[in-house]
Amino acid sequence: MPVPLYQAKAEFFRTLGHPVRIRVLELLQDGPRPVRELLAAIEIEPSNLSQQLAVLRRTQLVTATREGNTVVYALSTPDVAELLRAARRILTELITDQGALLTELRAPEAGGAAGAGAGTGAGAVRAGQR
Repeated sequence: MPVPLYQAKAEFFRTLGHPVRIRVLELLQDGPRPVRELLAAIEIEPSNLSQQLAVLRRTQLVTATREGNTVVYALSTPDVAELLRAARRILTELITDQGALLTELRAPEAGGAAGAGAGTGAGAVRAGQR
């Protein structure tokens, strides 16, 4: 029985659910890199990086090519870089909305009954839209 699309998508996003894997994909957006450069940029144990790279290879998000004694990794498709850019845009929007709400919450309340409804302004509407 084939895996339902929603389940395949969930597995795909689980693959992206590790900070080291995301960092590797971000670094590879600029082009292929040898393992030593990835290690220098991420500063983790080689065995940990190797484990995360294996997951990315297994799910075909990256490719690995041997050049002499060096293994060079690259994104398997430019769509991976586009996905990371989309995630950045979404996070930027969410943080911007949260920042506006935080600013509104920190603003001194106007006295009396008018101040009682201050939390139901634009920030509350924005938060409710999410």
